[in-house]
Amino acid sequence: MTLRNRRTIPVLTTAAAALLAGLTPATAFAAADPLRPYERQQLRWERCEAGQPTGFECAKVKVPLDYSHPGDRQIDIAISRVKAERPQQRHGVLLTNPGGPGTPGLSLPVELAPLLPAQVREQYDLVGFDPRGVGRSAPIGCGLTADEQTVLHPYSPVTFGQDVARARSVADKCREKAGDVLPYLTTRNTARDMDLVRAALGERRISYYGFSYGTYLGAVYTQLFPERTDRFVLDSAVDPALAWRGAFRGWSAGAELAFTRWTEWAAARNAAYGLGATPAEVRRTFWGLIAAADRKPVPTTGQALSGDAIREQYAAFVYVETVTPWIAALKAAAVGGPPAPAEPAVPGAAAEPGAAAESTKAKEAAEVPADNAVAMAWAVMCGDTRSWPRDPEQYRRDAIRDRVARPLAGDLVAGIQPCAFWQKAIEPATVVDSRVGALIVQNEWDPRTPLAAAQGMRRALHGARMVTVEGGEGHGVLVSGPSCADGDITRYLTTGRLPAQDQTCGPTAG
Repeated sequence: MTLRNRRTIPVLTTAAAALLAGLTPATAFAAADPLRPYERQQLRWERCEAGQPTGFECAKVKVPLDYSHPGDRQIDIAISRVKAERPQQRHGVLLTNPGGPGTPGLSLPVELAPLLPAQVREQYDLVGFDPRGVGRSAPIGCGLTADEQTVLHPYSPVTFGQDVARARSVADKCREKAGDVLPYLTTRNTARDMDLVRAALGERRISYYGFSYGTYLGAVYTQLFPERTDRFVLDSAVDPALAWRGAFRGWSAGAELAFTRWTEWAAARNAAYGLGATPAEVRRTFWGLIAAADRKPVPTTGQALSGDAIREQYAAFVYVETVTPWIAALKAAAVGGPPAPAEPAVPGAAAEPGAAAESTKAKEAAEVPADNAVAMAWAVMCGDTRSWPRDPEQYRRDAIRDRVARPLAGDLVAGIQPCAFWQKAIEPATVVDSRVGALIVQNEWDPRTPLAAAQGMRRALHGARMVTVEGGEGHGVLVSGPSCADGDITRYLTTGRLPAQDQTCGPTAG
């Protein structure tokens, strides 16, 4: 199904129009414009919750579940805002998204406010929202067990049958619990929701700051609504051409580059860590540890770790200063030393966008299913595209091949997933090929969206500019601490001026 915007959706029948009567008076309904009642709805703002700043307001925006039949079922999208600090200098709204998919974004205006410079806070209403199916926006759940909520599974011919059964069970449970809404929980529809939020806020255009998956959501919006796109910052970007199986497999490629860099860093500090005097020696030490841990799991302060469990921490290798002492501690514990930490420290993890979502979710535990984040992640990643292989043997072959090519994590991310058994997507994946201006900012060493992914986003957005923080570590440039990209972000959001060309800059000490 191709996009049907408000000019091309078929005219609603009288009966369908009547279903919108609760939204706006029936007399306001224009037969040739079936989304008009949604665009003209009046929002009721209230203080979000006790304990939050008094200026942090929440409201709900009604949107159609199915945009091809907007007169049918409606759902509520929870939105929030912190108003511009200087109304007389207000430029508009800065809509935000923390990533995911499946991560609530209602608290993001409060989380981001301290990180944004005063000039930006003065000019924008910071607006957050829980995407459809997430948090307070008609959340779904599939009743998944803890094992069914795990994503990474090392390939083994012994356990592959169990992996197939687990993936099939997730798809079956989600179809049983939420099959009536799953087809509509897609990035394209969330982008359409964003446009109705824009209209309900009375804005002609919107600006946007999206992290991680939020960069893909932002790019899809620019493709569907280019004339309503203002200043878009895409921080730690996904390659839209790889959504979504290609993105999974791209993680292991990025991990190999980070691992190679780490061996060089650790070798230069062999006197401190004793992992090897050359990168080749460090590599042999690591793989020797993995083999030993597969024979006898390494004692830690938590659960003992097998070699596969250690490999599951592949993303930590971008943080050379914290992963190195962890590997050294595991090496010592494997030969009788004290238990190692259960996992490596991740600098700034609490500051990543959406980090406050867990506390919000805990407060709403009675309303939001415990597996909401995972269920929504699969709903989006499986429902966005029809390109997931349907043959389990394809996943087996890919896992074997990728483990050889990228041994650190190749099989972990190439293995079979619930999308192999998901119901067919009702729309094709969005082809992003936009000339809208946008600013892409990217750390060179990002554990979740590798540099190559951001470069793919840059190729898809012909009017964009990209700033790469050389040596920058962490997921999310804005939340990783002061960097050389901060000035470009501020300048673009406050003036609309993009850098004259793509650029690479050095990190600034925080």
